[in-house]
Amino acid sequence: MSDNRLTKGQAAPDFTAATDTGTFTLSDHRGEHVILYFYPAAMTPGCTTEACDFRDSLDALNAAGYTVVGISKDSPGKLAEFREKEGLTFTLVSDEDKSVQEAYAAWGEKNNYGRKVVGSIRSTVVVDPEGAVELAQYNVKATGHVAKLRRDLKID
Repeated sequence: MSDNRLTKGQAAPDFTAATDTGTFTLSDHRGEHVILYFYPAAMTPGCTTEACDFRDSLDALNAAGYTVVGISKDSPGKLAEFREKEGLTFTLVSDEDKSVQEAYAAWGEKNNYGRKVVGSIRSTVVVDPEGAVELAQYNVKATGHVAKLRRDLKID
């Protein structure tokens, strides 16, 4: 479990992980802006809202040069079901061992309805074309997060 939140300018930890359609390696996307968004669980209300917001903003994000990648501890099979059910067209990464979430400080202690629990911390890290952190946001809200991210990145 990591408390070492990433900050602008730090090297983004490279990783290769399973997806619902194969594998994803961050370093294969050098030369692109990559939005890594971490969410607790596919097909839950908040995570569905956030995923659908990314889906609905995907054309604008892609047009501005951003690739979107969702990361959760769900299995590739559950991610495939989530993709199908919600019509998601961006990469969904399976981080069942939580190693990617830990590397990005997106796994740890959080408040859940007034109780301290250990789990996925809803977070977004934007990686620049050189592989450095461009923006890191932790404990984001599911509703309205994509709109705020677009404002922060100046994407209409």
